[in-house]
Amino acid sequence: MDQSAPHTDSIRTMLERTTSAGELAGAVTLIWRGGRIVQSAAVGWRDLAEGLPFERDTLFRIASLTKPITSVVALTLLEESRFALDEPISRWAPEFADMRVLRDPNGPLHETDPATREITFEDLLTHRAGLTYGDFDRGPLAAAYRDALGGDIDSEVAPDDWIRGLAALPLIDQPGAGFHYSAATDLLGLLLARMEGATLGEVMTRRLFAPLGMSDTGFAIGPGRHHRRARMYGFDDNGRLLARTTGPGGSFMVERPDDMAFESGGQGLWSTAGDFLAFARLFTGRGTVDGVRILKPETMALMTTNRLSDTQRASARMLGMRVFAGHGFGLGVAVVMEPEKATSTPCKGPIGTVGWPGAFGGWWQADPVSDQVMIFLAHNGVEMAQLAQGIGLGAYIAASQFYELGSAAMGEATSQNGRTSRRAG
Repeated sequence: MDQSAPHTDSIRTMLERTTSAGELAGAVTLIWRGGRIVQSAAVGWRDLAEGLPFERDTLFRIASLTKPITSVVALTLLEESRFALDEPISRWAPEFADMRVLRDPNGPLHETDPATREITFEDLLTHRAGLTYGDFDRGPLAAAYRDALGGDIDSEVAPDDWIRGLAALPLIDQPGAGFHYSAATDLLGLLLARMEGATLGEVMTRRLFAPLGMSDTGFAIGPGRHHRRARMYGFDDNGRLLARTTGPGGSFMVERPDDMAFESGGQGLWSTAGDFLAFARLFTGRGTVDGVRILKPETMALMTTNRLSDTQRASARMLGMRVFAGHGFGLGVAVVMEPEKATSTPCKGPIGTVGWPGAFGGWWQADPVSDQVMIFLAHNGVEMAQLAQGIGLGAYIAASQFYELGSAAMGEATSQNGRTSRRAG
């Protein structure tokens, strides 16, 4: 690791303080810049009971950090003209040919109107399909989602049945009308599997993981690697740290059954900081990493260009909070449009910086201007009701502090390098 960037030890100190206070079991961080890892830390415990510490190669459930990966894989098929952005998904999922839209997102399921148009692939990639996550809704649609789709990550519902079940539910908005964070990327992943006649994991491995050497990334942990996985930790109602045996909202099982067919393209992957770095570098390398091209530069530019209208950006909400402040949303990633307004969640930096966070405290961003990637991985499983009470916020606060400390350190390193270059000249 390059030690030239000063004060990066402050990141470790911050993580040690957060972990000692019981606000987080621990985390792994990594900063890559200009071809070198300039900061890395592994603080805390991947298994408290066994006394096993986090390490650089610890395996994490990366939750919604899965979504940009699924989106990149989809765009490899777009380049082959396997689908078009404006093409209705009913070509591959005829179940979605005649959708209905709720008159009130929280209202009775039978009070609907016809969709004014079909859902397209661009709608899925930009979360404008009119879909949702059941846990985001207060009305009867929430239970209907759970009954039809099962767990968000580990679902016993088979892929074709999952698609059929989702299509039978009404939308919460007209296709294309607005940004609604949702199961759209899960649906996209299952459609990719249908196109390829393979499982989503097989498609991802062939098109992305194998070419980039991401051998630790997948929907299940391979033989001989279980000792490297992190346990999921959450909190009791008094805010005390405890090991979880199930995912928040019943999203996953402790052990994924070997015969489980459903693979969540929205939330389901395991990965490591090193593997995710290989993926994130696509965004600093215009679709290429170490000579391996995954996407054409023009496809990467398409992916990282805002697709939302000003009204859609302003109205986008998640759990009642505004999603984009100085950001837009491309094809699967948030993108900085107004650096002076952008917050570190989902990403912050020069125009064109991209990122997207995950529910278990994972966070990353790639800044193509500075040729820099920042990664923060944690296993922080918190129920939504607890978050509303302020319980379990430690991971998100630590990720924000990681960005601030890392950015300050990188900025100072740049200044020192500039002074050294001028003296040498």
